[in-house]
Amino acid sequence: MAALILTKNVQLAKQHTTGVLGVLCMRTANYSSDAPRPLKTTNLAAMKRGTGGRSSFNGIVATVFGCTGFLGRYVCNKLGKSGTQMILPYRGEDSEAIRLKVCGDLGQVLFQFYHLEDEEAIRKAVKYSNLVINLVGRDYETKNFKFNDVHVEGARRIARISREMGVDRLIHVSALNADPNPRSYLIEGGSNFLRSKYWGEQAVREEFPDATIIRPSDIYGSEDRFLRYYAHIWRRQLRAVPLWHKGERTFKQPVYVSDVAQAILNCAKDPDTAGQVYQAVGPKRYQLSELVDWFHRIMRKDSEWWGYKRYDSRFDPSFVLKAKLTEMISPGAPIANLHPERLELECVSDRVLNNVPTLEDLGVQLTPMENQVPWELRPYRAALYYDADLNEFEKPAPPKTITPREEQRLAA
Repeated sequence: MAALILTKNVQLAKQHTTGVLGVLCMRTANYSSDAPRPLKTTNLAAMKRGTGGRSSFNGIVATVFGCTGFLGRYVCNKLGKSGTQMILPYRGEDSEAIRLKVCGDLGQVLFQFYHLEDEEAIRKAVKYSNLVINLVGRDYETKNFKFNDVHVEGARRIARISREMGVDRLIHVSALNADPNPRSYLIEGGSNFLRSKYWGEQAVREEFPDATIIRPSDIYGSEDRFLRYYAHIWRRQLRAVPLWHKGERTFKQPVYVSDVAQAILNCAKDPDTAGQVYQAVGPKRYQLSELVDWFHRIMRKDSEWWGYKRYDSRFDPSFVLKAKLTEMISPGAPIANLHPERLELECVSDRVLNNVPTLEDLGVQLTPMENQVPWELRPYRAALYYDADLNEFEKPAPPKTITPREEQRLAA
């Protein structure tokens, strides 16, 4: 049989011969009884295979904590597209995590049950990884997890164990306006979220000095908690949208979720980003009142044609009571994400430092809000199934951007 196969191979080689040049390929057979092929190195980066696509291996084995969250799903998709092997820790039941199986090729996505206070489970999750991404965070406190438990102690535990297990890179996602002494607007003492995010950064730096820290502003996208927060009917007070100082003294620079995920991927591939801090902000800065008004014009909520009037944005003190009652009624998942901490964060203007690099320094091409927000808010339009081809409604003009000089004048 072997002679017949060899003869056939010779005939095929002759058929593909040009002139007198012939090619004869000889292959050595490997059997199960042979000793395993020795590896020159155990460095995973040296075992790259393929062209770098989803069905390749780019040499990165990443553990993504917080993979089932809003940002985590985009990060896993970006990692899978570039041929990254992923270990995805999750807690609770697996319905949120199992849909991430399709982010990578067969056998490239593995799941690990863990608890943020279980050090042994965290060790198992990072044991074979050369990259750890920490996306774990909370917008509000629950009876099981306070801000300090998640943003400080949890981040410290992940950073410490990653260092002890020999992980090469750690990427930690914080918050843009993290501050040890945030200004107080509606909550006495200021935002506990921003305070815990600041001390979380310090904890990560103490345990893993070369960690890369990314500070995002408000992130928008599919299933977000920014656009849908303002689109929800519970955020309105009758026909008003109460904002601190009518939203005229608050300035936001929202960023698209895919841009933040791309920045995390670029950090993972570039070793020079180790130990750096990056601000994840959008390309334009807006006044909050202009943004909210634009959102409602996209949703046709201020159209006289539908019988609605323009919403009043004057602040209503009773709205704070509504937020507190909402948190009491549904503490595990506040309705419309409305709670006092969210109202406090809503009053804080995005502070962008000139000496700290942004996503553009990571090679990310930022997405303008006017290109993405109308598509995101389309399901929330009034009379959603009304034929839009009649062109009865003019396209809402995007909000005007704010210059630093105008911001200083309006905030005074």
